[in-house]
Amino acid sequence: MKNIGIAFILFVLVAVASSSKQPNPKILIIGDSISNGYTPFVKEELKDIAEVHHNPGNAKHTENGLKHIESWLAAGDWDIIHFNWGLWDLCYRHPDSKVQGNRDKVNGTITFGPEEYEKNLNTLVKLIKKHSNAELIFATTTFVPEKEAGRFQEDAITYNTIAKKIMKANGVKINDIFEVSKIIHNEYGKGIDDVHYTEKGYELLGEHVSNFIKQLIK
Repeated sequence: MKNIGIAFILFVLVAVASSSKQPNPKILIIGDSISNGYTPFVKEELKDIAEVHHNPGNAKHTENGLKHIESWLAAGDWDIIHFNWGLWDLCYRHPDSKVQGNRDKVNGTITFGPEEYEKNLNTLVKLIKKHSNAELIFATTTFVPEKEAGRFQEDAITYNTIAKKIMKANGVKINDIFEVSKIIHNEYGKGIDDVHYTEKGYELLGEHVSNFIKQLIK
């Protein structure tokens, strides 16, 4: 009987401990194809301590974000949101361009100039904070190589400066991934005319993002 009593007490203690255990935090990553590339590595790295999701498809530019942000937020009760817009906003496109995505920084028109980007991004931050109590992280725009067909290298720096100002004003943490992406792209980018990365490049970006998020989880 004594052994049965001890076993029962142990069972109760285990049950109480299990019921009091906090569920792993839910993380939403919002971003373009770059974030789509590194998100699987973030999921794998954080699988034991967090539940990681990405917005459906490609978040594209800030106007697309304004159209869909509420539905993306409504898809879960998020604890952390890691988000970015920039590469699509600063891209020049022309309908007659034969380059993928109609990119053309010579004859094309910019998707959203700096003033529009600032206005849209500021609105997006306000909307995210209105509809979610999650801890927010903004990831700066990644490196633009010199020969990219639709983007000017220096624009990434300009747009990041705008974004940092907005995030600081709104109390949003900044994951300044730009400098890291520049180093990674030099060795693991898909070329001097492509903003994307090889598998190894995305793995290294995912490692950087995972390490940043881990600091918040701890």
